[in-house]
Amino acid sequence: MVSCCFVKCQMWECIFQNSHFSDFMDKQTGYVTRNLLATPIVMGKEVLAVFMAVNKVDASEFSKQDEEVFSKYLSFVSIILKLHHTNYLYNIESRRSQILMWSANKVFEELTDVERQFHKALYTVRTYLNCERYSIGLLDMTKEKEFYDEWPVKLGEVEPYKGPKTPDGREVIFYKIIDYILHGKEEIKVIPTPPTDHWTLVSGLPTYVAENGFICNMLNAPADEYFTFQKGPVDETGWVIKNVLSLPIVNKKEDIVGVATFYNRKDGKPFDEYDEHIAETLTQFLGWSLLNTDTYEKMNKLENRKDIAQEMLMNHTKATPDEIKSILKFKEKLNIDVIEDCEEKQLVTILKEDLPDPRTADLYEFRFSDLPITEHELIKCGLRLFFEINVVEKFKVPVEVLTRWMYTVRKGYRAVTYHNWRHGFNVGQTMFTLLMTGRLKKYYTDLEAFAMLAAAFCHDIDHRGTNNLYQMKSTSPLARLHGSSILERHHLEYSKTLLQDESLNIFQNLNKRQYETVIHLFEVAIIATDLALYFNCLFFRKRTMFQKIVDACEKMETEEEAIKYVTIDPTKKEIIMAMMMTACDLSAITKPWEVQSQVALLVANEFWEQGDLERTVLQQQPIPMMDRNKKDELPKLQVGFIDFVCTFVYKEFSRFHKEITPMLNGLQNNRVEWKSLADEYDEKMKVIEEMKKQEEGNTTEKAVEDSGGGGDDKKSKTCLML
Repeated sequence: MVSCCFVKCQMWECIFQNSHFSDFMDKQTGYVTRNLLATPIVMGKEVLAVFMAVNKVDASEFSKQDEEVFSKYLSFVSIILKLHHTNYLYNIESRRSQILMWSANKVFEELTDVERQFHKALYTVRTYLNCERYSIGLLDMTKEKEFYDEWPVKLGEVEPYKGPKTPDGREVIFYKIIDYILHGKEEIKVIPTPPTDHWTLVSGLPTYVAENGFICNMLNAPADEYFTFQKGPVDETGWVIKNVLSLPIVNKKEDIVGVATFYNRKDGKPFDEYDEHIAETLTQFLGWSLLNTDTYEKMNKLENRKDIAQEMLMNHTKATPDEIKSILKFKEKLNIDVIEDCEEKQLVTILKEDLPDPRTADLYEFRFSDLPITEHELIKCGLRLFFEINVVEKFKVPVEVLTRWMYTVRKGYRAVTYHNWRHGFNVGQTMFTLLMTGRLKKYYTDLEAFAMLAAAFCHDIDHRGTNNLYQMKSTSPLARLHGSSILERHHLEYSKTLLQDESLNIFQNLNKRQYETVIHLFEVAIIATDLALYFNCLFFRKRTMFQKIVDACEKMETEEEAIKYVTIDPTKKEIIMAMMMTACDLSAITKPWEVQSQVALLVANEFWEQGDLERTVLQQQPIPMMDRNKKDELPKLQVGFIDFVCTFVYKEFSRFHKEITPMLNGLQNNRVEWKSLADEYDEKMKVIEEMKKQEEGNTTEKAVEDSGGGGDDKKSKTCLML
């Protein structure tokens, strides 16, 4: 009736002469407005209501006295109205907070799927939305079609799409509608691939919101001329559309992912600005929460890619049937074509017969050298070691699985200069020798010895020939994945990956607790080979702890007392094992000189190759140890390495168990050899330095003579500078 409100009472005598008057309601009702008295109810700057007295009885207009009475009466009404409005605002904020709280609770409860996430959140907050019905239209997020979908368009067989598009250029296609019915009996309807004439879409409003990103609030929606809302009941319940509030659901990238539409406030009134704020808060939160499902989806894809890559890796790395036959010769000896037809005892017998004799091959000796043995024969030597510690029969390890695992470990080592299969085998053989010849086995159970030997063989699997520092400098994927002990953690993960394949799992017949023990020992053993830990404060403490264990055992009168002291505490056993892995990893430095000198050159060459990469790829100057231009300093570097790193390890082990003394002796013999070469190099460098000084002196004397043998001091200084 009135299209404008005034701050004070306003009397209109001739209502039709006033431009603010609208006769819309008169036409709708047939009522005739002749005069009116109107006043606003204001709270702050907000107009809460307008009170109007229409058509004074027995008079043609309202008087000044009527205006005063009206104002006094409304002063009481305004207090009640303001109180009611304050309460209404409180309810609004309460609804908003409840909606945010419950939707947040459900949003973070469901991360796997956007539909389930929206459904859980929206269903939970239904009681706070204050509407009879609401629907969520989910948009297809495909931005680019498959190439074969474009062929009919390019060939002219199909018209190009000319319909509405989202602001980011996607075709507006609702792939699913979720309809929440709150009036009468509560019900949820899910409409996959809804037709365009479905009642939720037929009006064109959801499409309009998806295309433009606008918030649309409409009262008396069926009467709207732009949108074609269904005027009668939309379904068998007899429910009809009256008022509509529709909003876009926008994610953090500002892409519209869906449209939420709310129908008919429960109190029959149109949706107001507060309803808009609440609905907008909800849709914004839902949109932002999509970051969770997006992240989950990306993680899922990465996990799937990892599984595929792992499968591809296994396909190329795992020992083939022919490779297994080259070691486990069941066809030749048993005349059986398929290994599955062989009995386990038969396989054990023929395998043992074909494995090298451990004494003849020096497998029990600290002086063992792999140089005369082929890589294929080293696989057989490795298998022999497992039989020697009596774990194959005890833990029911299928020999086919053991053979496949051993061959696969060998294939897992890359063909790099030093950290290859030969190094991996040497570390395993030294671990075996420490346990058996060094008599450290008495501190460990058979299961622990089994795990330690297997971990030693795997400790450098898939080594790239460059160290952890290079991985960090080059920001390799490994460096980005692992924060510390980069390569060691990769070797560990690779080893565990092999065991996930049942055909490679040599621990497959262990119970759960035993298997967990094995994996823990793998972690301790392999991570302990990171030499950076040796220079770390933490490892210096570990060295001290090892030293304390050795000191304590030295003071004990009987062997049984020492065994009890160590075995009663799992931490002591782990500290000894970690030091054993270090001793195994560095064992090349203890070999006879003819072996050590060759291996040292292999190590140096791998270092120099890394130095070349640092110089060419990273554009950095390598440290002297990695610089092939300073290769003559190798003996000096070896002496420093022996003194600073190796001597402590082997001296303490020799003190701990006298049976390990051969390693210390070998180390000291090699130090003498390296020191001799280092001294020779120093002597050569001294001679070269003296010759340089002599040449410089001769050059200076000649320059003075050429200047005439005299002149003032200034001239002499100039000649010397030249």
